[in-house]
Amino acid sequence: MTLARKTLAEFLGTAGLLCAVIGSGIMAERLAGGNVAIALLANTLATVFALFVLIEVFGPVSGAHFNPVVTLVLAVRAAPVNRDLAKHAPLLIAAQLLGAVAGAWLAHAMFEMNLLQTSTKLRDGPAQWLAEAVATAGLILVILRAPAGKGSAMVACYIGAAYWFTASTSFANPAAVLGRMLSESFAGIAPSSAPGFVLAQFAGGAVGMALAACLRDPQPGGTA
Repeated sequence: MTLARKTLAEFLGTAGLLCAVIGSGIMAERLAGGNVAIALLANTLATVFALFVLIEVFGPVSGAHFNPVVTLVLAVRAAPVNRDLAKHAPLLIAAQLLGAVAGAWLAHAMFEMNLLQTSTKLRDGPAQWLAEAVATAGLILVILRAPAGKGSAMVACYIGAAYWFTASTSFANPAAVLGRMLSESFAGIAPSSAPGFVLAQFAGGAVGMALAACLRDPQPGGTA
């Protein structure tokens, strides 16, 4: 039952996140009158607020990963003392990916758009890939270094900032890539661009984990 609840929480949380990202992108694009900066700002604010709420709601149940990179990093770190997360990781990741698809479709349904779509928005090139690696490395570092009780606010704030300081607008999440790949909207990404983003995200996740290990306090009572 515990695993079932965690899996459901990861599905619902990821679905809610992608619904917020894509839905707010659709609304922002319709209302911004062609002003991309205003649309991105509205998209950012909705994502930040939704992410904070979703982490608070589902964090006590599953840890609120909503992201395959986060799940894998936490599984690797926990493996020496607790192998449960490593064993459950494939199921949690599957729930995240399914949730991303469901969230995209829900956003489309609410805005009377075709459920089945494929984005044509190209996001290619070394600068975009570097941006995704930086965004994901920072996200992992924030998650691993956040003081107890402050993770939800810090993660939401970091993602909101990274929307603006990264060239890619900070997907930082392979599940988000999948959901946004299935939406021909402001937040979309073309399927041909997806592999580069996902590889960069996993590379960034490894860098973030390494940086957190370097900063780890070796003394008893350290915060790490």
